[in-house]
Amino acid sequence: MKVVSNKNNLQILHEDNHIIVVNKRVGDIVQGDKTGDKPLSDIVKEYIKDKYNKPGDVFLGVIHRLDRPTTGIVVFARTSKALSRMNEMFSNRETQKTYWAVVKNKPQQNAAKLVHYLKRNEKNNTSKAHLKEVPDSKLASLDYTVFKELQNYVALEINLHTGRHHQIRAQLAAIGSPIKGDLKYGFDRSNPDGGIHLHARKLVFVHPVSKENITIIAPTPDETIWNAL
Repeated sequence: MKVVSNKNNLQILHEDNHIIVVNKRVGDIVQGDKTGDKPLSDIVKEYIKDKYNKPGDVFLGVIHRLDRPTTGIVVFARTSKALSRMNEMFSNRETQKTYWAVVKNKPQQNAAKLVHYLKRNEKNNTSKAHLKEVPDSKLASLDYTVFKELQNYVALEINLHTGRHHQIRAQLAAIGSPIKGDLKYGFDRSNPDGGIHLHARKLVFVHPVSKENITIIAPTPDETIWNAL
């Protein structure tokens, strides 16, 4: 897949009249929040406005989000029709999402399905994984496979079945395999860039307008451990 970068340092993975797909970097926030930092959505709007010489406001719909320390695929809608159809696909789980995660402690099994009930704590912005249902918890499910063992770390490929708050981070921490750099979920030290080794690697979906099958693969960050994969 050809990856296009531009002056805003955006990595564009796919672009057409209805959607634009970006490879998010560590530290980017997808949508504006209380920090007041410039969100990725604004940077993409500026890119579109500049590239196509668009007067006035540029329409850009936020379909889904990635945690700030996470990298990888983020899809935005360029038309209201694409936004409503993509929202529907994501909420109905009609997309296939694959993540890569690097952990220090190898899980007991090389491949398994994890099912937990996640309860969100708004005060410290975390989710805790429980084996049994507790009040206000939501069912969370994923499959993982160990796909590479490095000297000190293990790389997992993860397929998400649900899209809960901090789901992969909380579920891997619950089995004793927190993600590298993820202090919030029990890893012992942070990464130099403040990110975590969790990457939205692949997304498969049906285009909201043309109906063709789209497969997006996002290159991993240019970093020693990612490069070893």
